[in-house]
Amino acid sequence: MPTATWKNTVIAKATDAEVVIVEGNTYFPLSSVRQEYLRDSDKHTVCSWKGTASYYDIVVNGEVNADAAWYYPAPKDAARQISGYVAFWRGVNVSP
Repeated sequence: MPTATWKNTVIAKATDAEVVIVEGNTYFPLSSVRQEYLRDSDKHTVCSWKGTASYYDIVVNGEVNADAAWYYPAPKDAARQISGYVAFWRGVNVSP
């Protein structure tokens, strides 16, 4: 079961995660992400085939991992399978 951890804390765990093969990232359903560790970020980036990404900071015990999670609020058709899903980076360990 894919699990995302940071600072020895489980941030997400899901049986129904999506792996985007082109980029190798695991996307977790938002419902499987522990919301208490997410804080909205002002960061946004654009991917030519997925659309505009929004970001979350991850906050664990007062420590902040800025912009360490991202999602596509309105993904393009080519990425519709990740609508409502979140991915992680910047030191967040994602294990299969």
